[in-house]
Amino acid sequence: MIGIVSLGHASSHFLQLALPPLFPLLKAQFGVPWTLLGAVMASFYVASATVQLVSGFAVDRLGARPVLFTGIALLAGGTLAAASAPSALWLFPCAIAMGAGNGVFHPSDYAILNSAVTPARLGYAYSSHGVGGNLGFALAPLVSYGLGSVFGWRVSLVAMGAIGLAVLAVLVSQREHLATRRVADAGSHTLRGSVRIFTQSAIVLCFLYFVFQTMGTIGIQTFLPATLNAAFAIPLIVATSAVTAYLLGGTAGIVAGGFLAVRTARHDRVAAAGLLGGAILIAMVAAGVIAAPAAVSAFALAGFSVGVTSPSRDLIVRNATPAGASGRVYGFVYSGLDTGSMLGPLWFGLMLDRHLALQVLYAIAALFLIAIATVIRVRRAAAPQPA
Repeated sequence: MIGIVSLGHASSHFLQLALPPLFPLLKAQFGVPWTLLGAVMASFYVASATVQLVSGFAVDRLGARPVLFTGIALLAGGTLAAASAPSALWLFPCAIAMGAGNGVFHPSDYAILNSAVTPARLGYAYSSHGVGGNLGFALAPLVSYGLGSVFGWRVSLVAMGAIGLAVLAVLVSQREHLATRRVADAGSHTLRGSVRIFTQSAIVLCFLYFVFQTMGTIGIQTFLPATLNAAFAIPLIVATSAVTAYLLGGTAGIVAGGFLAVRTARHDRVAAAGLLGGAILIAMVAAGVIAAPAAVSAFALAGFSVGVTSPSRDLIVRNATPAGASGRVYGFVYSGLDTGSMLGPLWFGLMLDRHLALQVLYAIAALFLIAIATVIRVRRAAAPQPA
């Protein structure tokens, strides 16, 4: 079950990065500014954030399985549709469909994991889930830009969409492992009651943590190749490999973080230390303390440092979640991922258009530091109230 859920999570992250590695090719094809391409990804994450919140209610009411299958179908279908876009503007409806599909994964996945895995082993389950996502992220730039640079961006998107449909077929064939029990009184959960849960201080702090941390991460995933190329004249193919190095380093960090998470109760300290290490390494690259030829290695180490925080981060959210509200809380809190992913591309795209490539790296480091300020306060927040 953990493997199947992790495969689905890998596909969501894989297709989430279908478009960004192709931005240099799309910019040349359509003659549009970086800001517009950033807006395309912003529309993806607006849709994802909206659906993520709504899908949390759907998971509590209907169970995770039908919600998960619908999401993968939308994500893969939107990717295939983007391959036939006649202009950059047509990428917007495709990105919205893809974002809507992307929004179901966290509420669905965590509902399945939390219902089937014993609490003592959840750190390992969350680690496997995170590893799947990071492997999807790591493979996406290689497949997307690799195929796009050789065969064209349309062929690249068709291939990636087909992979998404293949993953959907695998999950459907193993659907008996993905069943969850619906919450008994889910139909009585009112919007007013849910808002009361969402405004608890611990839940709000978790949401803000995801916003700031994700803004920094999406800056790396979306615009790091263009940033390193503009700031240090690093060739695009090498700069793209820095993204892959960051994500592979993050994958190794998530594995280590899973073992760490089950051996400590101070998950806030793990999250803070990991983000601090990542911020320092990125700032050192920006300041020239780490020379440009070593940037790929530096981002691999930064990815490891940030990756260590992932299982502890997920346990922080679980420990703050009231009983009977898993789908709704995970939908709300993890919509912070989409909020940060929506704001980040717009901000960093605007910075690149204004020739502020070096400042992009400092901004990413600063966002990680701000995220630390939120996560260390979660432990001090008031205990969660019943749902």
